Amino acid sequence: MKKLSELAKDKSGIIASINGDARFVSRITSIGLTPGCSVTVIKNEKRRPLLVFSRDTMIALNRAECNWIDVEEAV
Repeated sequence: MKKLSELAKDKSGIIASINGDARFVSRITSIGLTPGCSVTVIKNEKRRPLLVFSRDTMIALNRAECNWIDVEEAV
């Protein structure tokens, strides 16, 4: 299992779990990122927000947030 921030550009994965406090989990799930959801990394540059595509939506997440989201890389 990897952190979302560890997925390379153009790689896909399935969200396995979302960690963190209740406020963070509530915010992330309200934008559509839930366990079992598929995500594709559009942009992953160092020191920049991570840009992901999920459920027909592009979402920008900061790196600290990505470290709380565990994904299983799709093959």
